[in-house]
Amino acid sequence: MIAGHFGLAAAVKAGRPAIPVWTLMLATAWLDVVFVPLYLSGIETVDGAGYGGGVIHADYTHSLVGALVLAALFGAVASKWLGRETGLILGGVAFSHWVLDLVVHRADLPILPGNAGDLPTFGFGLWRLPAVSAVVELLMLAIGIGLYWRAAAKRDPKRARTLGLSAAAFGVVTLAADLLGV
Repeated sequence: MIAGHFGLAAAVKAGRPAIPVWTLMLATAWLDVVFVPLYLSGIETVDGAGYGGGVIHADYTHSLVGALVLAALFGAVASKWLGRETGLILGGVAFSHWVLDLVVHRADLPILPGNAGDLPTFGFGLWRLPAVSAVVELLMLAIGIGLYWRAAAKRDPKRARTLGLSAAAFGVVTLAADLLGV
């Protein structure tokens, strides 16, 4: 779903051009960025492989409360350097990761970190239908890039074509890597 996350970041960039694109990309991937060291240390795991083929045990980074805490942390740090409004937006973008994952994940997203209390886990399971999931992700990416390109064209018509092609190329590569499980 990383390409879909980047599509959302591109859409936000279209509406908030002053926010640096790298911060939006980092915010939208923030839960996964924190997931990586926990995965490498064996604290969080993945059973299975391939696009949507695994059950992810990201019981800290992708729990509802964990995602809220990580998003608030990201937003607070961003606020310090980029201002309160931008920090709030980036915190919201960081939390959007959990909301989008809720749609595609199998029921592997816990409420509390570490799945404390062994409460029910959530996920609507769109990954069970890889072709449908890929189309939804591609649409999110295309819409985000389209909004970004349209906004960029209004601000700088001469650079719009280059920006649009660059964003589209980035999107295609990201989606391909996502589908290939890279």
